[in-house]
Formats: sequence, structure tokens, C-alpha cells
Amino acid sequence: QVQLVESGGGLVQAGGSLRLSCAASGNIFSINAMGWYRQAPGKQRELVATITSGGRINYADSVKGRFTISRDNAKNTLYLQMNSLKSEDTAVYYCTALSLSRGYWGQGTQVTVSS
Repeated sequence: QVQLVESGGGLVQAGGSLRLSCAASGNIFSINAMGWYRQAPGKQRELVATITSGGRINYADSVKGRFTISRDNAKNTLYLQMNSLKSEDTAVYYCTALSLSRGYWGQGTQVTVSS
């Protein structure tokens, strides 16, 4: 079992920045990959960024050059630095982890970008 707890969401003006954090606990040594997804009202959940245990990173085209995913293994924490935020980035952001072929999700954190 893996538990994920996100934090760092909030209200920010367009062009601003936020950093999301995701603290992982439980069977963290079995985690193969982690990532961030988001879901805007009335839309499907979509991938934002992922990072594998080997350090391979993937971004959605819509966030490339603006968002940076990273992790601190010593703190068992995943981050998402979000810069140059746009109103279309408004969504609930979810942390996810893949462990032993099973996916785990956090409870989500709301990010609202005002234009």
C-alpha cells in the first residue's frame, strides 16, 4: 500500500507560480513511477507530468517549458513547480504513484488561476 498526500494548491493570478508537493508513505520502495494529473470542471482527468524511478520525465505539451516535476527521495516527496500559470491550468491536481502494477491516487489539491 502507498499513501499520497498533496499540498500547495491555492488561488494565484495569471502569470504567477505555485509549487505542489506530494508526500508518499507506506511501501514507497516499490514505487516505479510517480506523476501529476489534473481534472478541470467538466473535463476528463489528464496527464500533466510523470517521472520514473530511473529519472525519465515526461510532460504534457500544454505545460512544457512552464512546469517542472521533481522528487526528493530523502523526503519521499514529489513536487510540481508551476510557472507562468494560465487560467486554463485551473483544475484539481492529483498525485499518482505506480507500485507493483497498481496505481495509487492522492485526494487532490485545487489550483485556481484568475485572469
